[in-house]
Amino acid sequence: MGQKTGPPRAAIGITVKSGWAAVVLLTGSPLSPHVVDSSRIELCDPAIPESRQPYHAAFGTARDSGPELAGLLRSVRRYGGGSVGDLIRRHRDAGHPLAGAGVVVGSTIDPAGIANDHIRIHALEGQLFRTVVKEAAVRSRLPCSIWRERDLYALATGIVKRPEQRLRGRG
Repeated sequence: MGQKTGPPRAAIGITVKSGWAAVVLLTGSPLSPHVVDSSRIELCDPAIPESRQPYHAAFGTARDSGPELAGLLRSVRRYGGGSVGDLIRRHRDAGHPLAGAGVVVGSTIDPAGIANDHIRIHALEGQLFRTVVKEAAVRSRLPCSIWRERDLYALATGIVKRPEQRLRGRG
């Protein structure tokens, strides 16, 4: 039997920030990944500046529930979902058979458990943007996982069977 040939499988890595995301397209193996593309995508509509931090009314102050907040959240879901869908389509159209997407976030904490209003606002926004990315990937039939940044090296050591210090470039 012959070896199956074709473009190498690829994966998208996404680091979510407030209103935007840094994205890389990786090919190769876990032991030898190659960055094929690196870009930034907007997750909020640039024509609606308040959508970058929709839960903020002002510094440290939460926006009240109501039509304004609901409209901002709809805008983020529509615009952000479209950005992620376009990104996935662009990479597939370029001939990259995508195996999945990995979303890297600072925290996955449930905002409901945070007593401090300002910290809760940031957690709500983090939850919103990572959910928009994951839902857009799923709609595009791309498996998607979310990881906390601080957990990635420990996870990688088990996959590639290399010590964490070596993966960090210190050994």
